Amino acid sequence: MIGKEIRLEQIMDRNTGRAVIIPMDHGFTMGQIEGLCTMTETVNAVSEGGANAIVLHKGMVKGGHRKSGKDIGLIVHLSASTSMNPDPNDKVLVCTVEEAVALGGDAVSIHINLGAPNESRMLESAGEVVRDCNRWGIPLLIMIYPRGKGIDPTSPQAIGHCVRVAEELGADLIKTNYTGNPETFRRITAACSVPVMIAGGEKGGDTETLTTIRDAIDAGAAGVCMGRNAFQRDDPAGFIAAISRVVHEGKSASEALETER
Repeated sequence: MIGKEIRLEQIMDRNTGRAVIIPMDHGFTMGQIEGLCTMTETVNAVSEGGANAIVLHKGMVKGGHRKSGKDIGLIVHLSASTSMNPDPNDKVLVCTVEEAVALGGDAVSIHINLGAPNESRMLESAGEVVRDCNRWGIPLLIMIYPRGKGIDPTSPQAIGHCVRVAEELGADLIKTNYTGNPETFRRITAACSVPVMIAGGEKGGDTETLTTIRDAIDAGAAGVCMGRNAFQRDDPAGFIAAISRVVHEGKSASEALETER
């Protein structure tokens, strides 16, 4: 599908085959959180930092359209839930692939929680989205995690299962948790034909976060898909620039931070 190939180059670096993607869909889930109250300013900072793409819900696309500055890829997120839901892990579709195309999206993304009570419905919805993505030639990023009662979210077996489910569904990119260990994560990426990116989670220390990213890259990760851990920094542009040096240039955490200084 040449359409998918062309659009993938809008959200990934064609030379490294990797990407720094900044999801900014958290407002739907968590409300007016730090970093997402002035969307245009945050998108500007993320873009200036060198991120390859951002993830937005359909209603925020207009606010993220800056009309100047660096180009940045747009991924429209199709699924959602809120933190006030008795089951926040229950993700439902709130947008379609066709709507994303009309909004100018370069790709779409969906969220699946394996092990959650409504896993079956999320998988069924994913199948519908894959069909529409193939029809329109739109790349699909599947964000998939092991989340349920008694499930270890960093278990290599569980994360490997998530990656396999996304691959078998027809994902073009996969975002999931990092196992915390390069050796176990390398086995997961080596067994998958689709680029696998790691999630960022809540904000951590600069060196700690960049070291984790470097370990994941060395283990075959195709980059990072990192939200709060990036846009909630005091200097998001500077930190994202450091992330980009790790992902695309192979810098160590210390080298990436030293360059920034």
